[in-house]
Amino acid sequence: MTHPLLTTADLPSYAAIQPEHVEPAIDRVLADNRAEIERLLAATTDYTWDNLPRPLEDLEDRLHKAWSPVNHLHSVRDSEALRAAYNACLPKLSAYYSALGQHEGLYRAYRHIAEGPEYPRLDPAQRKVIDNALRDFKLSGIALPPEQQTRYQDIMRELAQLQARFSENVLDATQAWTKLLNDEADLAGLPDSARALARQTARQRGLDGWLLTLELPSYLPVLNYADDRELRRELYDAFCTRASDQGPRAGQWDNEPLMEQILALRHELAQLLGFHDYTEYSLATKMADSPAQVLDFLGDLARRVKPQAQRELEELRAFAREQFGADELAAWDIGYYAEKLRQHRYQLSQEELRPYFPITRVLPGLFSVAERLFGVTVHPLEEVEVWHPDVRVYEILDAAGQPRGRFYLDLYARPHKRGGAWMDGCLARRRLESGVRRPVAYLVGNFTPPVGDDPALLTHQEVLTMFHEFGHGLHHLLTQVDYLPVAGIHGVEWDAVELPSQFLENWCWSREALDLLTGHYRTGEPLPEDLYQRMLAAKHFQAGIFLARQLEFGLFDFRLHRDYDPARGGRVREILDKVRQQVAVIIPPDYNRFANTFTHIFSGGYAAGYYSYKWAEVLSADAFSAFEEQGIFDAATGARFRENILEVGGSRPALASFVAFRGREPQIEPLLRLSGIAA
Repeated sequence: MTHPLLTTADLPSYAAIQPEHVEPAIDRVLADNRAEIERLLAATTDYTWDNLPRPLEDLEDRLHKAWSPVNHLHSVRDSEALRAAYNACLPKLSAYYSALGQHEGLYRAYRHIAEGPEYPRLDPAQRKVIDNALRDFKLSGIALPPEQQTRYQDIMRELAQLQARFSENVLDATQAWTKLLNDEADLAGLPDSARALARQTARQRGLDGWLLTLELPSYLPVLNYADDRELRRELYDAFCTRASDQGPRAGQWDNEPLMEQILALRHELAQLLGFHDYTEYSLATKMADSPAQVLDFLGDLARRVKPQAQRELEELRAFAREQFGADELAAWDIGYYAEKLRQHRYQLSQEELRPYFPITRVLPGLFSVAERLFGVTVHPLEEVEVWHPDVRVYEILDAAGQPRGRFYLDLYARPHKRGGAWMDGCLARRRLESGVRRPVAYLVGNFTPPVGDDPALLTHQEVLTMFHEFGHGLHHLLTQVDYLPVAGIHGVEWDAVELPSQFLENWCWSREALDLLTGHYRTGEPLPEDLYQRMLAAKHFQAGIFLARQLEFGLFDFRLHRDYDPARGGRVREILDKVRQQVAVIIPPDYNRFANTFTHIFSGGYAAGYYSYKWAEVLSADAFSAFEEQGIFDAATGARFRENILEVGGSRPALASFVAFRGREPQIEPLLRLSGIAA
């Protein structure tokens, strides 16, 4: 029988993949790749595209095909055995990539191509592959003496293991806490959808009553709607102390020691490579030119936003005091009274919108928006193997009916699945001898699942998140670049990779698009005009508070990595307190351990890069303003966006792609306007 991780089949066989397959497969691919690299280097001294980068792409693709399904299953169907196999492979993969980055023979071969007569004749995407490779050799320590190269490899191996443990601790801490309620009166204030979910969750675990968890579809309705203040406080305390030294599971999965080790190793890594700190190292592969430019950007936004956020918080306090006699607002009161104020001011709640956003309308509507914008159509595929019964598979076709790619859609929260929403690549587009291989993506969410016989009813925020991840998916799937290292999202500067995702969110506010997305799940009635107008009026409700919170995250991440002091350690809470003094208007209690679950920067790809969300939002808002000028579904503008942003992937600098689409460099005013920030 063919090994399920070493098969030449197009798509993974998730049912066949078992934990015991993982380590032997990775060992074999790594050994084969190492041997083949040495054979390629020994075969000639006149290196060309066809005898080096192209066959190296084959090797990288084979390794990705073996590891990608393992990495994915670790995120969506975790188990102790799979986790052990996954973690056993991390140091091996780290050692392999570190050795490649420090391989003197490979480096000389790439320099030979870059300095040779073939280089000017290569197409721009091929030259970008060569240029990126030479940059990455330098960032991997190719110029370091042998003992420092060894230390670099040790650091990368340790970081891979620590970051994986950080994420696992968050998952375990989230899933360990539940609260069973036996009296429905304890759920007073919660909408019917939240009660039904709690009831269903209890039954799925063989319990009577209503079971609350720390998964967002359960947690957020309690914080926003539960009349029982003590219940709100209990969930808040459990949520904000996960994986820490505080709260009901204090010390059990404490991430603080891991954060200190991760920060120390990142700082050492940066200095080893000649950078002052990790922010400089991070920016070597981003659009931003310097740490000072990033801090100026975030600081300028903070100065514009904080006064508005302060006014919004004072309005909330006055409302809670005058309408409900609440003399103080604790952290677990903010969401509750904010929702009351939203209903008072706009006669609107997220729950009132939910019946109009059944997944049975949202998903076809999303595909219709993509069709009208970019000339693509999406069709379901049957009989494709998946990892869970909820998962669906789709194919995307261009205007000529030619396939562009496929994607798996895994929408709902469940046990053993990490939180959040994301897009990841299963396969990247590349040109093979048999023709072009189409890309495949994973699109994953943790949305409110279906309850009983009803379809899943989404909040508008969940719809925004779905559009966001689909934007990433289009970036990966619509690429016309044939070289894996710069196809789709590969090779795109990290602070520009959010451009297509944030851009697509704007259609969730358009009446014309909402007519495609909405329909009452029982009657089919479209979103009523008065409800739409109230929704539009509430679009910028507490926009200052929201943006201040995002800036807090970005500044904290950047200063945490810029200001690291080996003599004093990470000073996580000290730096967070300083950032909050600068930008925050809502100060949480001292026991809040937000940083301990900040997976974006401690186990994701956003270390010293969380600012990217706002940086890219400048690009996305300005790009959307072109549609405001020409028409929300203007086909010519959509085609220009597809051709100049989505299809070129990482084959040229992101700024060049933006200028090719917009005709000029980006401006910040559209971001402020679309975010509801006063001039």
